[in-house]
Amino acid sequence: VQLVESGGGLVQPGGSLRLSCAASGFAFSNYHMSWHRQAPGRERELVARIPSAGGGTDYANSVKGRFTITRDNAKNLVFLQMNSLKPEDTAVYYCNARFAIGDYWGRGTQVTVSS
Repeated sequence: VQLVESGGGLVQPGGSLRLSCAASGFAFSNYHMSWHRQAPGRERELVARIPSAGGGTDYANSVKGRFTITRDNAKNLVFLQMNSLKPEDTAVYYCNARFAIGDYWGRGTQVTVSS
């Protein structure tokens, strides 16, 4: 089982990034996918989630209207489009897959929003 995040980096406030998570080793289309983040000194928090068949997305209040989660079940990919980024969005972003007793995490990708 593997989840590999990519697309993080340094961006100025107001900028955009698109994170990707490539999944392998499990039946991706059965799994509910989500993005979480953890800033220094803070607990990991849910950012966005999408059910196995897509649709019915859910977002943290702090990112509603700015972030969009999507998935491609044919390619075993999940994305997080992040627009209008703010310094408080700075964190390590993690991809999660969950279904029944399966609960998998990637190693994360750093997002830094700074001028």
